[in-house]
Amino acid sequence: MVILNKATTPRFEYIARFLMEDICGFSVRVTDIDPQGEACIVYADEEPSFPAVHIVPHGLVSEKGIRPQDIEMDLWESMPCFFVTGGEIPFDIFSASFYLVSRYEEYTDQRKDAYGRYDHRNSLAFRNNFLDQPIVEMWALKFRQFILRKFPSEPYRFRKFRFMPSYDIDQAWCYLHKGFIRNAGGLMRSFLTGDLKTVAQRISVLRGKTTDPYEIYEWLDAIHLKYSLRPYYFFPLATSSEGYDKNISPLKQPLRDLVNYHAAGYKTGIHPSWRSGDNNQVFKQELESFMDITGSLPMYNRFHYIRFNLPDDYRKLIGYGIMEDHSMGYGSINGFRASVTAAFYWYDVLADKLTDLRVQPFCWMDANSYYEQGFSAAQAFEELKHYHDAVKTVEGTLITISHNNFLSTELGFAGWKQVYEIFLDEVVYWDL
Repeated sequence: MVILNKATTPRFEYIARFLMEDICGFSVRVTDIDPQGEACIVYADEEPSFPAVHIVPHGLVSEKGIRPQDIEMDLWESMPCFFVTGGEIPFDIFSASFYLVSRYEEYTDQRKDAYGRYDHRNSLAFRNNFLDQPIVEMWALKFRQFILRKFPSEPYRFRKFRFMPSYDIDQAWCYLHKGFIRNAGGLMRSFLTGDLKTVAQRISVLRGKTTDPYEIYEWLDAIHLKYSLRPYYFFPLATSSEGYDKNISPLKQPLRDLVNYHAAGYKTGIHPSWRSGDNNQVFKQELESFMDITGSLPMYNRFHYIRFNLPDDYRKLIGYGIMEDHSMGYGSINGFRASVTAAFYWYDVLADKLTDLRVQPFCWMDANSYYEQGFSAAQAFEELKHYHDAVKTVEGTLITISHNNFLSTELGFAGWKQVYEIFLDEVVYWDL
């Protein structure tokens, strides 16, 4: 398939290939030369004089630099859309998709939430009630249908639904390996609040009578084997436990052994601490700790608390040779931050260039359901099923984030492990 654009730009090349190749499955060639009898999309103001799908440009993918965009919402095939221009479909699908996938709005709106992150409440998707939909892929697949009605013999590749679980091991153990002072402090807090069940559980674990409630790693191994899953694990390696960083020291052998075990069998990455977001030297030290433990620098990253800002933090990852980021989602609400399920390469809008950093977007995290949205385990199951169905509809990849404490036997998370098992057994199993 030919895409005719006589004023192509790096932005247009990037988003056209992502939409038409990665999502729709066509093989495309972007050119400024009129095609000779090939299936063609014409991206121009003027109507073509030959058979083609005509898209009228809005202008965003032809510009350089960044400026606030005046956006008015409309509908196409019952789906929300914007950058209305006319043409055979009523909006510029390339510019609108670029705006969402590149996270253009995060460069123009610097308002932050209480944790210093881009505030989801400012996003176009949240304000217009499509955060829970992978709208870019919905557009693209509807656009594919439109193209095939005009060029029914044009070949394309099918995508297949995939489920890719991931785990943030913020605290590898609830009680073990935390030292006398932290355990004594925990016992005192439980006594003062009258939480005698937790007191008994802590003492039983420390005496070796019962397994630490967060130590669920063999159980996870078993379910991954049962369902042929290939998960990612992310470990924090902060050298000090303070504030939002609760992990034990990476100098302790039990944690080193745990990281090594997972790095040998799974894709395992770094979970940079809260402190590292304010101190580049701390970030570097944590990468060095990962290398000291595993023998190699991490290829995969997910920022703790999903605390990152564009473009600086993605540029930092590239500078340290990290090839893949798993932070593209919100730490304050579930949904599709970039409006897609598919992995994509990050486009640095400020520098106006494509990078080698691959972005894996997640749409559901247990901590969001529990802490931010106030859901019970049963409500979280329904939400998770919604995202499964939304992703499956667009033949996409469902990426979830779970924490070992939510899947544990800790008293405050009763029911969450069972919900995860039911989801795998009753929902995901039939797709694999």
